[in-house]
Amino acid sequence: MSERSRDIARAVYVISVAAELAGCHPQTLRIYERKGLVMPARTDGGSRRYSDEDIAHLRRIQGLTEDGLNLAGVKRVLELEAELMELRNRLDQLETDSKAAVADAHRQYRNELVPVQQSVTLYRRR
Repeated sequence: MSERSRDIARAVYVISVAAELAGCHPQTLRIYERKGLVMPARTDGGSRRYSDEDIAHLRRIQGLTEDGLNLAGVKRVLELEAELMELRNRLDQLETDSKAAVADAHRQYRNELVPVQQSVTLYRRR
């Protein structure tokens, strides 16, 4: 199954249903799409199809506009939230990688240590 087919398969809501679920008018969804705030999947015939993820995104947009942001502000907030999520994921990955590197270094140190009973002692005559 291609990526496009998967997107369409999970995007099941037509624009009128998506608008009702998001609490707005279908024309509002068209405006959001024109402004680049939402990118619904398209059928082969060109009809918009919205997923549950799209509906959650639309609700987030509605919440931001209700808080007084214009669409340009909403777009910037969404971009910053996406960037923040990406940076957090990157930070988590770097933290995981660094912990693995430290654990690997500790394993190497343990392999290089010689127990006292097995160590070589130089004998000096008095």
